[in-house]
Amino acid sequence: MKIGVVFPQTEIGGDVGAVRAYAQQVERLGFTHVLAYDHVLGADPAVHRGWSGFYDLESTFHEPFVLFGYLAACTSLEFATGIIILPQRQTALVAKQAAEVDLLSGGRLRLGVGLGWNAVEYEALGKSFSDRGKRIEEQAELLRRLWTERSVTFQGAYETVTGAGLAPLPVQRPIPVWFGAQSPPALRRAGRLGDGWFPQVAPGPTLDQARAIVEQAARDAGRDPAALGMEGRVSWGAKGVDKLAEQVGRWRAAGASHLSVNTMGAGLAAVDDHLRVLADVARALDLVTR
Repeated sequence: MKIGVVFPQTEIGGDVGAVRAYAQQVERLGFTHVLAYDHVLGADPAVHRGWSGFYDLESTFHEPFVLFGYLAACTSLEFATGIIILPQRQTALVAKQAAEVDLLSGGRLRLGVGLGWNAVEYEALGKSFSDRGKRIEEQAELLRRLWTERSVTFQGAYETVTGAGLAPLPVQRPIPVWFGAQSPPALRRAGRLGDGWFPQVAPGPTLDQARAIVEQAARDAGRDPAALGMEGRVSWGAKGVDKLAEQVGRWRAAGASHLSVNTMGAGLAAVDDHLRVLADVARALDLVTR
């Protein structure tokens, strides 16, 4: 199981030196990848009365593709978006940006995609919120064609490309596409279309039920369920490193191929605090000696 970290988007701030130091130290500690969340815009609660979203306009978010392009020159880590909110973005532009990150990093990108929840953001980006589930399936098909074919002609219900292609193409052809999945339709989509998936539940009966849906959808689509990756997530908290290590063990026993350690929301005030915690985690999991 490959163990990485969740980039602390909302707490790392805008100091470029801190961003670089974080990623380089994460690599030195033995973690394999950095996963970054995606939000382009934050809503203003003063305008959107009763706002109850997880983030607002005060929440800092580095743009994942630009961030990973920068870190590709600073580290040898793998990069994963967890997730890019694909239906609020232009498909061909996402294909281009992902291909560039993959090229600059030497094939170290996993593109995690999902639907998101922020209708304010969709409106600002000029995309429909109501049909995002239908559109993402078509987008995934078009992405893969743009990453593997010199010239693409595609006519879908939502997307049109006529005799056009990307240059340069990515190293990985195609780049792995992973799906964030929680609802039954999203789980089935991950099984039909994904190279892997990000469960939104912890190991146990609920994860078993979700995985059964994913695997059945894969079989129904003529795919091998065993070929799908699964990335778990554990969060640092007040119970400390022993509890976190126990949770890591549960994901390993559940058959996760990847796992990310999240230190956001734990009251860590500075980048050095995040790194101190991750050093404790790395020692507990024997990452440095691997």
